[in-house]
Amino acid sequence: MSDRIENALTLALARATHGAPSQLASALRYAVFPGGARIRPRLCLAVAAASGEELPALSDAAACSLEFLHCASLVHDDLPCFDDAELRRGKPALHKVYGEALAVLTGDALIVLAFEHVARVASAAPERVAQLIGVLGRAAGSPHGLVAGQAYESEEKVPLARYHRAKTGALFVAATTAGAIVAGRDPAPWVRLGETIGEAYQIADDLLDALASPDEVGKPTRRDAELGRPNAVLSLGVDGALAQLQALGAEAAALVPAEGPGSEKLRELLIKTLERMVPQRAKQSAA
Repeated sequence: MSDRIENALTLALARATHGAPSQLASALRYAVFPGGARIRPRLCLAVAAASGEELPALSDAAACSLEFLHCASLVHDDLPCFDDAELRRGKPALHKVYGEALAVLTGDALIVLAFEHVARVASAAPERVAQLIGVLGRAAGSPHGLVAGQAYESEEKVPLARYHRAKTGALFVAATTAGAIVAGRDPAPWVRLGETIGEAYQIADDLLDALASPDEVGKPTRRDAELGRPNAVLSLGVDGALAQLQALGAEAAALVPAEGPGSEKLRELLIKTLERMVPQRAKQSAA
């Protein structure tokens, strides 16, 4: 699956950068490669497989678009007006290399590319692509998507659950429901799985921020406390956050259909993803 995702992203980005201004093309490649764990596209493809995938090109397009939206959110999140982060994925944040103006444009270009990319395969299944565009739009915008999640950081009081659902959960819900849509299935049964994974991922990320070193995660840590941002560890403590993470992981695994093509691989992906996200210090604390 990993090679499939990387190949699809490479082809999509080659089309998007051909003939583009050289610095923008370079910045787009820098934002996408080398990537992180590609959790969202992997989840999309795993759900598609578990739902009886029949149009691989459509599945690949959906997976790429989810990753483009995720990468865009990272570029914008790192900007000085938000987190002012110096590192991302173990290398200098994009605005540190290309400047703030080009970082804004790079994030914008990736958002547009996410929608253009699925539109390119519309002829294969027009109704499914129309659904996909709606899913991507809800995940990216307002009132419950990435933009709303970022905007909550400008509010005097931040509702933790809504903040997490928008900033983190929205794209996981998009990943699970997109996987069902590309396979021609009803996305509704997959919504709760996406929500649960999103909640678990956010708690794991909060644990990383509170306990891990920048070298361990490839980005600045302790930023939530410094910026006064909501954080599950600050609210629940390490033990409470770990207990909630474990409960959500168990719920996510139980939500995967008991039988069906790819169900076991999807369940394994969820378990491995959450295990990898827990920082070593948290594991030692729980031991």
